[in-house]
Amino acid sequence: MKHWTTLILSFVCWVGIAQEEALFDAATEHYNAGKYEAAAEKYLQILENGQHSAALYYNLGNCYYKLNRIAPSIYFYEKALLLDPNDPEIKSNLAYAQNMTLDVIEAIPQSGISKIIDRVTGLLTFDQWSYTAIVLMLLFVTFYIAYYYMRYASRKRLAFVLSLGCLFLAMASVLFAYIQHNQYLKRQPAIIFDTEVAVKSEPNTRSQDAFILHEGTKVQVLEQLNEWKKIALADGSTGWLPQQSLKPIKDF
Repeated sequence: MKHWTTLILSFVCWVGIAQEEALFDAATEHYNAGKYEAAAEKYLQILENGQHSAALYYNLGNCYYKLNRIAPSIYFYEKALLLDPNDPEIKSNLAYAQNMTLDVIEAIPQSGISKIIDRVTGLLTFDQWSYTAIVLMLLFVTFYIAYYYMRYASRKRLAFVLSLGCLFLAMASVLFAYIQHNQYLKRQPAIIFDTEVAVKSEPNTRSQDAFILHEGTKVQVLEQLNEWKKIALADGSTGWLPQQSLKPIKDF
């Protein structure tokens, strides 16, 4: 019975993978033929089936960029960048899409130390920093064992120095992973999908307009109250929006 169950599950998985590949190939054919709307529909079908990847979101971003739909193109590029933060093509296309937005927002300048920390921790994702720490710890153990068993003083010193170096780098990797993970949890980015929306000073329609935002602008969600979300811009401005005016990027 278990044998048949395993065979059935394997067959179902194989059929599912084959279907996803067929949809992806069909979408790519539509895209190459200039049928961007049809290509986007195929890619969205893959998402609806529970599959997602940086490549899939990137291709969706390309489709909507070709269709001059600013908000969804930026939205999907941002999702792709979350999964593959160091991909130069995603960054480049996202920059092109952002040039189409109307809102010009100057970010608050970072201090020198903050820039350095962000630059170093941003080299890898928190998962990658964690894996790096594991590898370095294994190297630390290896070099320490070598130090213990080596006979010659020069080799023992080298093994000892290398073991300490690996230990230090492993601890640094754990720290970077912790910083990256905290930043990931703290940041709740979203993209404005309304063509134009008034940001309110309070979470109700009767309050004064604080400022106006347009589609494609990236915001950070700070909190939610009923059907309203408090958002912050890169320049420090804050206000309240109806939740249907924006889409969170981390809605995987």
